[in-house]
Amino acid sequence: MVEGSSQEAWLGRVWHAKELPIAALAIVSIGVYLALRFLNGQTPEDARWVLDVALIVGGGPLVIDLAWNLVRGRFGSDLLAGISIVTSLILGEHLAGVLVVLMLSGGEALESWAVGNASSALKALAARVPSVAHVKRDGQTLDVTVAEVRVGDLVEIYPHEVAPVDGVVVEGRGSMDESFLTGEPYNMSKAPGAEVISGAVNGEHALTIKATRVAEDSRYAKIMKVMRETEQRRPAMRRLGDTLGAWYTPLAVAIAVGAWLISGDPVRFLAVLVVATPCPLLIAIPTAIIGAISIAAKRGIIIKDPAALETIDTCRTIIFDKTGTLTYGRPTVTEVEVLGDLERDRLLAMVGAIERYSKHPLAEALVREAERAAGDRLEPAEVSEKPGEGLRGVVDGREVLITGRGKLNEAEKSRLPAVQGGLECVIKVDGALAGLVRFRDEPRKDSAAFIRHLTSRHHFEKVMLVSGDREEEVRALAERVGITDIHAGKQPEEKVAIVRVESEKARTCFVGDGINDAPALALATVGIAFGEASDITTEAAGVVVMDNALEKVDEFFHISARLRRIALQSAVGGMALSIGGMGFAAAGMLTPVAGALAQELIDVAAVMNALRMSFRPKRLTDIDGA
Repeated sequence: MVEGSSQEAWLGRVWHAKELPIAALAIVSIGVYLALRFLNGQTPEDARWVLDVALIVGGGPLVIDLAWNLVRGRFGSDLLAGISIVTSLILGEHLAGVLVVLMLSGGEALESWAVGNASSALKALAARVPSVAHVKRDGQTLDVTVAEVRVGDLVEIYPHEVAPVDGVVVEGRGSMDESFLTGEPYNMSKAPGAEVISGAVNGEHALTIKATRVAEDSRYAKIMKVMRETEQRRPAMRRLGDTLGAWYTPLAVAIAVGAWLISGDPVRFLAVLVVATPCPLLIAIPTAIIGAISIAAKRGIIIKDPAALETIDTCRTIIFDKTGTLTYGRPTVTEVEVLGDLERDRLLAMVGAIERYSKHPLAEALVREAERAAGDRLEPAEVSEKPGEGLRGVVDGREVLITGRGKLNEAEKSRLPAVQGGLECVIKVDGALAGLVRFRDEPRKDSAAFIRHLTSRHHFEKVMLVSGDREEEVRALAERVGITDIHAGKQPEEKVAIVRVESEKARTCFVGDGINDAPALALATVGIAFGEASDITTEAAGVVVMDNALEKVDEFFHISARLRRIALQSAVGGMALSIGGMGFAAAGMLTPVAGALAQELIDVAAVMNALRMSFRPKRLTDIDGA
């Protein structure tokens, strides 16, 4: 005996596995019944055995499944179908009962087709997953499975092959078709140094790339993972349908009972329920959601939690991290002030020598500036980087320390110039002040326009900037992009506290990219992470933007708004037509058979409208017009 949710899942699988055969059986039964009646001259009583077969074989599993749900205290709009089938047997309206079975089984088949059509882009991606990679090892090119490719491997991509992993071109020139992943309808030129996205189709020239991610961490793999998770989450996508069905089902039953009581004709009770069965929202809403996920995936936006599509339009507060979100996350050196006896280029050469071994966010900028300014590349004798103490090393026999203003004594601080906006670091050589370097992490070119249009186009009432950086730096950025509500110098736990407080006032959206953003991303109503972030961050977020671009965040907002509009059109429009049909049935103007045919047309119309979500509109962002 299967119990609990396992039994429910088993019954569900039995029903869904038979949807097409049951629909075919219902059609054949109706055809044979009509032939026996009108071609062979049999009476309805003599010919109805054909309909009984379809009712027992097709309607039986549905009624059992619904009865089980009732025992568990769960029911939805499909309960109307079960009542209709049972009532049709009691009243002898067997043809109407078979039409209900056809509607249910045909509706499930229609949903399967519609969802398959809506997710065609994802399925096309899945069909293109490469299984073999050509890896250069020990002077030979070996064919290995994609799972065996390691970071740093040299991988050859032959003409017209699919890139097996993410990487950077090291040899060859050509172009690649990335439209399945980026949505851009043109080939991207590739030369040494250019990034290659797994899943892109190579052009006519062979390329050699250095793998930067293993296959399971690639963009391609992430999209495939989302597709699988989306299928697993499909039952949870019907929250809007459940909400609407909570009042629709009692309303339909009330109209049916009222029609029966007023007219004294139980057939009207059946006719009303047949018109109301099945509710279009059971099919249309999941179809629209799958279409939205498909469109988003093609645009490089991974919807990990489909609930985000439903709730982002209701968020009224949006909170941004700073570095890597509103800025590019790539600080550049803006000023080097010499405070000792070393020349600027010599000082930078010594700094660059030890920064090459640092993981600090400013290290890359310092190394770039050192290589640009200094001709000689020095090598350090030793390097150490203890948390909170700065970076220390020995270069050319001299001790170099790179630290912050807060680590200096009062006498040293007095020699420094006044604090300005942006980042800075202090350099000491042999214990004496030697220099001060200032940096600037430039805001993204569309940050100001994006922030401006959040209130007017997306109904956000509060825009906040929360960062762990110094207040001077945070305020300087906020002024440039147009944010007035800022919180600087915040630790991860303080970010969480801010999100918790704001979430108690209104639904919140948090946009971030760092590991320290993960708790806030998870706590917010909707968490949006940029894809270059850590695995921890992307796991915590409900939405992952694979390309670090605010334009993609705006596209997600528009996809969500369009989804809600199309889903409501399909569900509410279909329900309105059904309620109108119920009125005609209650007045005796529609028989059960005619009502079933009318409802089938309504279902098809609702699903066709929901399928519009699968097609990309001409424009998915309006930042430029803000």
